[in-house]
Amino acid sequence: MPYYLGVMSGTSLDGLDIALIEQSQRTQLLATHYVPMPSELRADLLALCSPGPDEIARTAAAEQHWVRLAAQGIAALLQQQNLEPAAIRAIGSHGQTIRHEPAHGFTLQIGNPALLSELTGICVVSDFRRRDLAAGGQGAPLVPAFHESLFGTQNGPRAVLNIGGFSNLSLLETGKPIQGFDCGPGNVLLDAWIQRHRGEPYDRDGAWAASGQVVAQLLHTLLDAPYFHTQGPKSTGRELFNLTWLDQHLSQLPPYAPADVQATLLELSAASIIGALTAAQQRTEALLVCGGGAHNATLMRRLAELLPGCAVDSTAAYGVPADWVEAMAFAWLAHCCLEAIPANRPSVTGARGLRVLGAIYPA
Repeated sequence: MPYYLGVMSGTSLDGLDIALIEQSQRTQLLATHYVPMPSELRADLLALCSPGPDEIARTAAAEQHWVRLAAQGIAALLQQQNLEPAAIRAIGSHGQTIRHEPAHGFTLQIGNPALLSELTGICVVSDFRRRDLAAGGQGAPLVPAFHESLFGTQNGPRAVLNIGGFSNLSLLETGKPIQGFDCGPGNVLLDAWIQRHRGEPYDRDGAWAASGQVVAQLLHTLLDAPYFHTQGPKSTGRELFNLTWLDQHLSQLPPYAPADVQATLLELSAASIIGALTAAQQRTEALLVCGGGAHNATLMRRLAELLPGCAVDSTAAYGVPADWVEAMAFAWLAHCCLEAIPANRPSVTGARGLRVLGAIYPA
């Protein structure tokens, strides 16, 4: 059976997820490996998400660092599994998104697939977003088609929610075209705020947020952002939701305790997710959550409270570990590319039609 590797480095910039799958009639996760993001590389990549001096040289240097990290992680996983590079049909590498501005017709992921292929001796498939963008789509989210392949046989209207730096939904209802879109911030503001005030990389279990009180005035102001009032297809990123955006709103309001701001940011993530879901799909029987946010007990509780009558649970309850869905998705996208299977969904991205996604760098 064909083996594929998927490499995912998301907007949270915490590390690289590497998943080994076997792809036949269904996708089976065989092994995983996580590579923490070095603080220097994280700072370099975060800086590249905003305009700055000497961007071309800085981008090239960060890209080299990212690729070598990915290659080391792949070598470690193969060694753990006693596999040779020749056993892997392809690596699906998303690279690292540093800009995503579909309104201006571009998206940029760095990850030098040619170098990754040289370092690993394995065919690499990358650059998944731009073909959809060229066809008039948002180029994101790309995972709904994979969510459909994993969970499309379940009964009743349901949704798959990925909560990484940003949150995105895939709406699955038998007999209807799949829908999907970015809801808004997932962990990105929560992580940035706790890093600023407590020096911690993330709010474990949402404990700090749970210690604060939601500030209604701040929440109302943040939810007034035009993005939350648009329908899909739509996608977003750090270009819109970032600490500068938050600081601009805070500067116009009375000072609040940092824990209360954190509580409000968690409520912003939960409310924007459920608001987007109920606007697009009035009745949802099951919400399957993946990504790092699935481990935030406070956020998961709020999602359940805001969506009574719906079963809210991790994708792990359905046999797919929550932390590895996206890395699996890019391994699956590599398979689709090599088999010339269209992997975008026009009903999700707004593209003019189905397209085969990805560029191939042979071993």
